[in-house]
Amino acid sequence: MIVLGVESSCDETGLALYDTQRGLLAHALHSQIAMHEEYGGVVPELASRDHIRRAIPLLQQVLNKSGIDRHAIDVIAYTKGPGLAGALLVGASIACGLGLSLDKPVLGIHHLEGHLLSPLLSGDPPEFPFIALLVSGGHTQLMRVDGVGQYQLLGETLDDAAGEAFDKSAKLLGLGYPGGPAISRMAEFGDPTAYQLPRPMLHSKNLDFSFSGLKTAVLTVVKNQTSNLCEHDKANIARAFVDAIVDVLVAKCLAALKQTGLKRLVIAGGVGANKQLREALNAAAAKRRFRVYYPELEFCTDNGAMIAFAAAMRLQCNPSEASRDYAFNVLPRWPLEDLRISG
Repeated sequence: MIVLGVESSCDETGLALYDTQRGLLAHALHSQIAMHEEYGGVVPELASRDHIRRAIPLLQQVLNKSGIDRHAIDVIAYTKGPGLAGALLVGASIACGLGLSLDKPVLGIHHLEGHLLSPLLSGDPPEFPFIALLVSGGHTQLMRVDGVGQYQLLGETLDDAAGEAFDKSAKLLGLGYPGGPAISRMAEFGDPTAYQLPRPMLHSKNLDFSFSGLKTAVLTVVKNQTSNLCEHDKANIARAFVDAIVDVLVAKCLAALKQTGLKRLVIAGGVGANKQLREALNAAAAKRRFRVYYPELEFCTDNGAMIAFAAAMRLQCNPSEASRDYAFNVLPRWPLEDLRISG
């Protein structure tokens, strides 16, 4: 079975072809970072228009790379939610339009399920069950995963997502957009003893997160500087911020593993590419004797491959889940724990 995946939930347009026999055949991605940079964040209307421009050329690109004729596609999957409503509608309309023209069934996929299952695309995939940390610009959640469509929410952020805290703190330091990678790089040159920032909810008796206070603490440090921040100051603040957020994420992951008794941890989402987070988790895994799994770096960001793969896994559980009902709808808000295998 060959599945075409279409991802358009925010500011990346991704298309991919996945074959259940041969694996990932081809994928292509366009990021809108350069377009949104001057605005300091994603502009939804611009994002939607750019998805319209990019999707068909990217489709042709993956068809050319794979050597697959479009009529050989068996199912067309698209991101149904959560995400920006306009951006989701573009991807859904393209997928359903292709499905109608090719007489192929379509399947709407949960964006977070795509991230959650993306480490299974690697050469050393985790087995079920496992704990998953979904950590990105829009989400920070801990899930227990017992199988495809079997997700239990253990904890989530009460305010800002971790990736949002990265980007907004980087903006306070004048590091531009997107700031997550920039603040992570700058932190490598900082003195870990120069500043001490709070670790919100580090010692709470649950698995929830809160990052708005940490972001406010960075703002307070910046405002208390008597002169303009030099690069040395920025590096020290960046180091304090990254250390604080990594400490919280690692501690909550360890607590989830202890609470459930599981020994496998999956990290998914854009912040999963963070160097300091990976180093801290790898060190903890060696000490506590559990396995930690990450997506390939190219699949940490939003991408079509994860959508095609998630669809393939769902269809292996229930082949009738895809349909020729092209009256698509999208769900900008869609809790992952509500997702089940239908049928």
